[in-house]
Amino acid sequence: MKIKLTDVAHAVHATNDITEYADIEITSVAFDSRDLKPGALFIPLIADNDGHNFIADAQANGAVATLWGKDHIASVPNDFPVLLVNDTLIGLQDLARAYLAKLNPKVVAVTGSNGKTTTKDLIAAIGSTQYNMIKTPENFNNEIGTPITILRMEQSTELLVVELGMDRSGQLDFLSNLVKPDIAVITMIGEAHIEFFKTRARIADAKMEIVNGLNPEGLFVYNGDEPLLVERAQNVKQEQRTFGLDASNELYAIDIQADDYSTSFQTNKWPNITFTIPLLGDYNVANALAAISIGIELGISAENLQIALRNVVLTSNRTQWIQMRNGARILSDVYNSNPTAAKEVLKTFANTRVDGKRYVVLGDMLELGEDSRDLHAQLADYIEPAEVAGVYLVGEDVTALAAALQAKFTTDQIHQYAANDKASLVTDLQAILEPTDTVMLKASHGIHLEQVLAELLK
Repeated sequence: MKIKLTDVAHAVHATNDITEYADIEITSVAFDSRDLKPGALFIPLIADNDGHNFIADAQANGAVATLWGKDHIASVPNDFPVLLVNDTLIGLQDLARAYLAKLNPKVVAVTGSNGKTTTKDLIAAIGSTQYNMIKTPENFNNEIGTPITILRMEQSTELLVVELGMDRSGQLDFLSNLVKPDIAVITMIGEAHIEFFKTRARIADAKMEIVNGLNPEGLFVYNGDEPLLVERAQNVKQEQRTFGLDASNELYAIDIQADDYSTSFQTNKWPNITFTIPLLGDYNVANALAAISIGIELGISAENLQIALRNVVLTSNRTQWIQMRNGARILSDVYNSNPTAAKEVLKTFANTRVDGKRYVVLGDMLELGEDSRDLHAQLADYIEPAEVAGVYLVGEDVTALAAALQAKFTTDQIHQYAANDKASLVTDLQAILEPTDTVMLKASHGIHLEQVLAELLK
């Protein structure tokens, strides 16, 4: 980015005079003093730590100016460009809003209980074949990460693909009105955050907030296999398109074929063209269909759709195959989990090729509320002794799953660990995994199975 400090001051509604610093050029923005580059604007946020306390580090690391909260006026740095604002987070968001309006790229916003990161990656891969494109990095999908993503755009950006997360009502309303999407996408409705929303219907209501900021001439793309979305879409005035696995959708898949590392399919639009994704599971075919729907809207050629989907670079730890040093394979899906996602991955894992044995490692699925133990127990229907040699469970609520599995697994096939005893889990897995075996890891991020993965790969 390139923006004069005087323009920043106007965007964030700074209340102090910066005349002597007006022509300073800002080339990047960061809220972590360790991530600054020369020419950066430092935005000290208040969270677990107060960013205002790190202004010296920010200056040493290249900051050329800073926002500064009025409630910290007593500690304002001397002889350094400061923009006084009522709230530094609001200042960050206001700056992003102004910068987005200035560059005016086409904006695609993606949300959903499952698959939003993968779908974002697929859309970005497709868009990048014909547009100068930027996408949400990693999990920068909230009130802080979204404006940071916007402010990372170069002047030449033509397409912005943003993932929008949600853990409470009103959050997507704010984010949608921040990014003002031209295309809004909902991948699916699951049980994520059901502890707070109580029902899937209320989750659907919250997800539908993504259309609140949708361009009046924009497009709403959603999973037509979900009745909750079909019902609510009737109240959306903008143009709509549906995707899914059912033939009732405007875009659906036919002849789905899979191996351990990829899935191929055709669509009703192009029955003679095969698309291949380096992903497993029918649920990822649905994600690809969402991306293809966006590609059609963006005017991407079928050939470029094929190339992009086949070569997509995916965010790590989403249904990713990794090989241990001894040759055993790990299906890593440790970023997050909920009942819908866990069931899909378990079904996919049961159909993968294995010369040895399959093992399943499952950790607690968090934020499921009073139904959590029942929802964990229901996973037993997707784990069979004929397909899985052993089950390793981490956390508290998976105890209900252990009890449900006792009806068909022997006692020595079921292993349980406290969330803070992952070292024992690692030791036990290392002891049993042979070069021909496969093991699946899935849990909510709060269980931190990525630590287990890291140890198994040493």
